[in-house]
Amino acid sequence: MTAGDAAVRTMLRMRTREGCEAAFEAAWRRAAAEISQVPGNVRQELVRDADDPRTFVIVSDWTDRAAVDGFGRSSARETLTEALRDLREDAARNTYEVLAVVPGVARAEGAA
Repeated sequence: MTAGDAAVRTMLRMRTREGCEAAFEAAWRRAAAEISQVPGNVRQELVRDADDPRTFVIVSDWTDRAAVDGFGRSSARETLTEALRDLREDAARNTYEVLAVVPGVARAEGAA
């Protein structure tokens, strides 16, 4: 890992209500634009299950646990994620420590 990489990664799996997939993606993009300005946020990704288009995983990388926990307790998080809650059936969140990153050959070739 380099100094610019995240030390903490949260993964939030959400299954949308039927027919709400596009609205969920749009709401996530709006929230992510704001969350990207929060101190300690390194990057965010939205991925969709290739076999179930109603299931998404939000991946959010943070500089440290204090940054993600601080955001998690903030009123800003409540405001920014409110729209997502209205569009989902269920959700599960986990927080992980990033221990190592090994770039693949495609990334290494692209950087050269």
